[in-house]
Amino acid sequence: MSKLGVHSFVWSAGSSQAELEAALQNTHKLGYNLIEFSYLNPAEVDVKWLARRIGELGLDVAISMGLPPEGDISSSNPEIVKRGQAILDAAVALTRDLGGMKLGGILSSAHGKQEEPLTRRAWDTSVSALSKVADRARAAGVTLNLEIVNRFESNMLNTAAQGLAYIRDTGASNVFLHLDTFHMNIEEADAGLAIRHAADKIGYVHIGESHRGYLGTGSIDFPAIFDALVAIGWDDYVTFESFSSAIVDEDLSLKTAIWRDLWTDNVELARHAHQFITLGLDTARRKAELVQQAHLPA
Repeated sequence: MSKLGVHSFVWSAGSSQAELEAALQNTHKLGYNLIEFSYLNPAEVDVKWLARRIGELGLDVAISMGLPPEGDISSSNPEIVKRGQAILDAAVALTRDLGGMKLGGILSSAHGKQEEPLTRRAWDTSVSALSKVADRARAAGVTLNLEIVNRFESNMLNTAAQGLAYIRDTGASNVFLHLDTFHMNIEEADAGLAIRHAADKIGYVHIGESHRGYLGTGSIDFPAIFDALVAIGWDDYVTFESFSSAIVDEDLSLKTAIWRDLWTDNVELARHAHQFITLGLDTARRKAELVQQAHLPA
């Protein structure tokens, strides 16, 4: 049975104690099991307080991020690579200190549209750097989940197959794929087949619509997604992610091209998503049971 998470940017882009508390309360009240935070700065957030509140509400937590250009671990500049490793190490420490076990996002290169093709040197540099971070993350009990994103947000990992190749090159046992239906809808030949192919290396799943708004109101074939997740026996987190320019912070809005307000009532949005994902996975399970039943005569 999969567990449901929600991205904190559904609730707020702020990180004040009051905003974090409201995000935690909304997540808990609507029946989600996990809250995902992005870009939390330990220097600006009371990490001990936040970890305590997460525990008191019985929630799990995940951290996601995207490396900045000045911390691109695929760079030809060793100082930039070193800075990127330090950024990843700090994110691993934050994940651990909040009681989480999953760090996801664009961890292998800078987040943003690149102006030149990926080179073998950049690939090898990234793999080498991330392998070292993975060793330290393993000691902290944290997995690194590489988000597979569309061509306008990275030139390195755009398909699950590319992610699998990258993971093989790291040789690390705690590096997995972070799949996102929004990105898969753009890049994969068949999202359901990609999920089945990558089954044992998937560590985290984002559910988002083609336009980032209400689930089921865009072009993504969610029945195929849910069928694939049930087929591989996925029982880990499925996290809802949705952005509106009314909520998301300015930096991420620009990088992900959030130009429209596709929703205004975030509570209704999150309630609908919880129902949509729960029903979608339940329907997929019922279909799977039907095709496996022979219904022989007595």
